[in-house]
Amino acid sequence: MAEGQFPSARATRPTRLVGEVALRAFDLSEHAVGLARDEQHRRVERWRSRLFMILQISVAAGTAWFLGQHLLGHTMPFFASVAAIICLGFSFGQRVSRVVEVACGVFIGVMTGDLFVMLVGTGPWQIMLVCFVAMSVATWFNAKPLMINQAGIQAATVMTLMPAPDEGFSRWADALLGCCLALLFALVAPTSPVQKPRRKAAAVLQQVSRTLREARQALASGDAEAASVTLRHARDTERELTQLVEAANEGVAVARYSPLLRSERDHVQAIAEIVAPLDRLLRNLRVLARRATIATWRGEKVPEPYLRVLDELADVTDFCAQELAARRLPSRARGRIELVARATAQMGVQGSMSGIVVLAQARSMLVDLLELTGMSYAEARSLVPEMD
Repeated sequence: MAEGQFPSARATRPTRLVGEVALRAFDLSEHAVGLARDEQHRRVERWRSRLFMILQISVAAGTAWFLGQHLLGHTMPFFASVAAIICLGFSFGQRVSRVVEVACGVFIGVMTGDLFVMLVGTGPWQIMLVCFVAMSVATWFNAKPLMINQAGIQAATVMTLMPAPDEGFSRWADALLGCCLALLFALVAPTSPVQKPRRKAAAVLQQVSRTLREARQALASGDAEAASVTLRHARDTERELTQLVEAANEGVAVARYSPLLRSERDHVQAIAEIVAPLDRLLRNLRVLARRATIATWRGEKVPEPYLRVLDELADVTDFCAQELAARRLPSRARGRIELVARATAQMGVQGSMSGIVVLAQARSMLVDLLELTGMSYAEARSLVPEMD
């Protein structure tokens, strides 16, 4: 090799290194831009999801200030706006019951603070005493922690930020106005208490469907670890059911008292009535998932026909979820559920104990699904034939 070639070869190495560094820097910058774009998209979606809440609270705060000035004749109705903001802000998504709860705490706190300012003035020991009394009064009324905290906060606010003994109970009147206005907004312009139970029920059914498919796959493969994950997912449905019960109760309360939601009462009540069979469905799902875990631990094989039942059960559960998401009770699923039920009745008992338990739980879940369509237990049970 010629002597003059060595310098040129060495010279290409830094050039290649610079090119690689530049390419990697470009890749990193492009990745960073993508992450920033995704994060910005998530922020926009979060803002959109809370836009109605922001608008509602803003309008309520401004309206409370306007009514405090023109209806009550107060120059600075500070607590009217504050009470409206606090009640609607803390209660968003739970609405009437939480509005009442927070409003009671604000009401007790401001009233106690006003009374103490008039009688004993303000100072360190007065603040200690007024917080103690306000929180004790709230506790006496069997209040929850949120209401108790609000009573203490509002009492201390009256004593420290606006201690004007000559104004009498003006702040209490402002707070009462703000609380009443928040309750009115929660009833007349609710956010989603009527739709939330239906969406929550649909989400629970979708989770049931996913768990059934996970159990089927774990049983088919004999994967004990996957079965354990399936059992954990099945147990998680208990928390989902608790949230559904709260949402259903709130939806019924709002539909009962809101003049704008009279047409929704039957629908909301129908959704509330499926909570009980849905609870039984989830209980049966947990038993099935537990047996799937035991079967994989023991190496027991579940017959293929039983596994196909889990597939069909997952499919019909998905269909029920879609019906609920479309604002319909899943009554159209009855025919499909009956077909699966008749098929299970003709399979006979075969395989290990785990397989028999899996099939039995699947048949129980078919009864629960029929109840979700609006049938009584007796009617649903009659459509699931006894096994041959």
